[in-house]
Amino acid sequence: MKTHSTKQALAAALSGERRDGRTVGFVPTMGALHAGHVSLLERARADNDVVVASIFVNPLQFGPSDDFARYPRDLGADAALAAEAGVDHLFAPDVAEMYPRGSIATRVDVGPIGDIGEGAWRPGFFAGVATVCCKLFHIVGPDRAYFGQKDAQQLAVIRQLVADLDLPLEIVACPTVREHDGLALSSRNAYLDPEARRAAPALAAALAAAREAAAGGEESVAELRWIVETCLEAEPAIHLQYVDLFDPATFSARERLDGRGVLAAAAYVGGTRLIDNVELVSAALQPEMAAGFATGVGAGMNQAAGMKRGAA
Repeated sequence: MKTHSTKQALAAALSGERRDGRTVGFVPTMGALHAGHVSLLERARADNDVVVASIFVNPLQFGPSDDFARYPRDLGADAALAAEAGVDHLFAPDVAEMYPRGSIATRVDVGPIGDIGEGAWRPGFFAGVATVCCKLFHIVGPDRAYFGQKDAQQLAVIRQLVADLDLPLEIVACPTVREHDGLALSSRNAYLDPEARRAAPALAAALAAAREAAAGGEESVAELRWIVETCLEAEPAIHLQYVDLFDPATFSARERLDGRGVLAAAAYVGGTRLIDNVELVSAALQPEMAAGFATGVGAGMNQAAGMKRGAA
């Protein structure tokens, strides 16, 4: 694996690869690599002749109260993990290389999708994501880029970016990777103290309960939200910030589940903000499961799946 700190060096290295007609897969990251990132790198390795990964902690994605300075950085460890996963070229620029004038006047406005969900709580976040990804796509010139479904809204933003600006690459979505207890892998999990780490999987469990309720016929977002809130009442270390249902393609907000949707949530666990989501599939799209719930066969899958407001 070769590591490049400048755009010029990366371009020189990739020019030969492109001349030979080799396909390029790209995984953009902010470092602090974990098994979730490795799954993206391995998928890119399987799909392409050449794999490029980037490590860049993008200041445009951090608000005034966010943790830019605190965000974990260990290029040596990240490089070792990337090499083991089969990366050919690691692009690790500093802020001056990406933003040589000290700031950037031109930014990508992603429209309404950037103002809901995560965007409502982190103003400007998705503009920062879209801007740096647009720059990276132009710098790397990949055939495919890989993103995890754990950041479902980010994935929708990137797909919109590529479609709207006619960027010549394919966006490949990869499944969320979880710990054995259900906690979605995240670089920010490193911030969790032992008590917060013990409590954190409850967020995934609460979303799973809502998913089972949806499979059993529940379509009301208010009821699904109540199920999540009720499941989390037993964990005082978790403070739910939001839980909302979105269209999986456009990420527009929904009030009822009609077919498929993404139930996304954010919560503070101790002092660490975590996000997670699950795909919901309505009972109408899975008649066998719906029949199981109707006859009582599915009643034992998860007690929370049958919860209704006011039930004792």
